[in-house]
Amino acid sequence: MTGFPLIIAFILAIVLMIFMISKFKIHPFISIMCISLVLGLIAGIPIVDVKLEDGSTQAGIATVIGQGFSGTFTSIGIVIILGALIGSILEQTGAALKLADMVIHLVGKKHPVLAMELMGWVVSIPVFCDSGFVILNPIRKALVSRTGASSVAMSVGLASGLFASHVFIPPTPGPIAAANTLGIGDNLLLVMGLGALCSILPLACAYFYAQIIGKKVKADDEADAAEVTKSYEELVAEYGKLPNGFSALAPIIVPIILMALSSIFTMAKAEGAFPDIIKFLGTPIIALAVGVIFASVQLSTAGKMKEFYNICNETLKTVGPILFVTAAGGVLGKVIASSDMVNYISDHATVLSAMGILFPFLLSAILKSAQGSSTVALTTTAGIVAPLLPVLGFTTPVQIALVCMAIGAGAMTVSHANDSYYWVVTNFGAMSPERGYKTWTVASLVMGIAAIIEILILSFIF
Repeated sequence: MTGFPLIIAFILAIVLMIFMISKFKIHPFISIMCISLVLGLIAGIPIVDVKLEDGSTQAGIATVIGQGFSGTFTSIGIVIILGALIGSILEQTGAALKLADMVIHLVGKKHPVLAMELMGWVVSIPVFCDSGFVILNPIRKALVSRTGASSVAMSVGLASGLFASHVFIPPTPGPIAAANTLGIGDNLLLVMGLGALCSILPLACAYFYAQIIGKKVKADDEADAAEVTKSYEELVAEYGKLPNGFSALAPIIVPIILMALSSIFTMAKAEGAFPDIIKFLGTPIIALAVGVIFASVQLSTAGKMKEFYNICNETLKTVGPILFVTAAGGVLGKVIASSDMVNYISDHATVLSAMGILFPFLLSAILKSAQGSSTVALTTTAGIVAPLLPVLGFTTPVQIALVCMAIGAGAMTVSHANDSYYWVVTNFGAMSPERGYKTWTVASLVMGIAAIIEILILSFIF
């Protein structure tokens, strides 16, 4: 099956998958894998690897499923494990509570959701949003316990802040690749400035949506009223003594700094022994491993090093289901990417080209919703739009940068089951898939619409 019928089949498959998970209570892993297999067969992916006339090989459905599964583990599997391990240690030593207390002193007890959103926005400029959520989740959980704020509101706020800079602001790879493809790779400061500007309205709308949905939907880790009423001294007493601020912050801030420096050196195309060492240390896996080392020192200082084995064991038990469901989402995305859907959308892009700045937004949104990856949506859409820039009337660097922003806005519309970030947010946010759709998926839609409205306004000015 190809063309428009395949798009209809994809929509029906997603609806069926949601129905299987929410109505029949079939585990998300089984539901996604079954839907991926059936959709792959409907899309015409061969049942075995096929040798083509040009000598290349078309992967069979089993190979595609394997590639999608392993590809997700390659990109984020170890990151999730190491990030969760850091979080577990921070909770055991009381460092997460210390960090929450530091945040409260900075922004006040009445604005924890805003604090998490802005924290996420800053962190995700150099760090992938998936990694950022895992890294900052211990602070989110501690703030929920410390302030009694809605866990759902905190998760949506954090996820939104991370997502905005992930699609708008270099040195995140997606915006950099899109800017280079569109011919403004030498104007990254302009792209970064506009990215920060275009983040304002979607962040504001996401904040208000988080506050609203947090009152209607509850997560599994909502703070118990009795815990919230405990005095700070009683909470501290449960840990004996809290670590100092630097010790509590180091396992989180050091990986972020390493990844930021790596991004800067990469963007500057620096070469040599020192830049190579920084790039190595700034690889997410290595950076988080360094974070684990700092966390382990903290654990040793607290006299709890003998608990390290059990902490590792419990962490692996916790992240196991998250890893497999996330990998299943990667399988669905790979099946879609291996079908004819993306080619069909690309071939018929000219139908949308009369819509001006809305054209790159809609094309990117369609690709994002279809295959799940914001980075793929950014890069693919940029490749399609680049030759059409003169036709669309976008010729100056500022105008082209706005096109890049429109593509980024589309790349956040919407996050659902074929997006690994959706599963990171829902699982670490202690929400079922059904609640994930009501909260994070709708929030990503709100952000995308708010972003393109702001970009439309800016396009009239520039």
